[in-house]
Amino acid sequence: MARGDRAAFEELYRRTSPWLAVRLHRRCADQQIVAEVMQETYLAVWRAAGSFAGSSTGGTAVGWLWTIAARRLVDAFRRRAHHAEPPAAAAPYPVAPAAEEEALVATVGGDVGDALRLLAPELRDVLQAMVLDGLTVRETAVLLGLPEGTVKTRARRARIAMREALA
Repeated sequence: MARGDRAAFEELYRRTSPWLAVRLHRRCADQQIVAEVMQETYLAVWRAAGSFAGSSTGGTAVGWLWTIAARRLVDAFRRRAHHAEPPAAAAPYPVAPAAEEEALVATVGGDVGDALRLLAPELRDVLQAMVLDGLTVRETAVLLGLPEGTVKTRARRARIAMREALA
């Protein structure tokens, strides 16, 4: 892809776009925002393919792709916040667990996995955005449509609940 190989880009898109769309939909119910973020993400990947350091830095292409998408989603929320009401941050109906949640539970077993499963969904969402996705308090607030103070409070409550569950 870094050398302009369209077939390589098409293969990356074919393999990753369904996963990325599901992951973005779990964070944003607005179909239009998700479509924009998908387009912007893959355009950025195509343009910056040569800058991907790859395994020499311990990173993966999927991790790089998600980092770009998560940042584009936060940017989209910021743009929309200036023009209209904030978009819904979560789907209005229950959805199946995301692949990353299932992978986390499978990877983080035992007491830590049990403690994560016992967290209230609103605490787990904040913990996931800040710890797993590496977002700042401000980015998490924009992503989830919450005030920054609420994000800080939920993050603190999540840490306390985890600490108590693991004690």
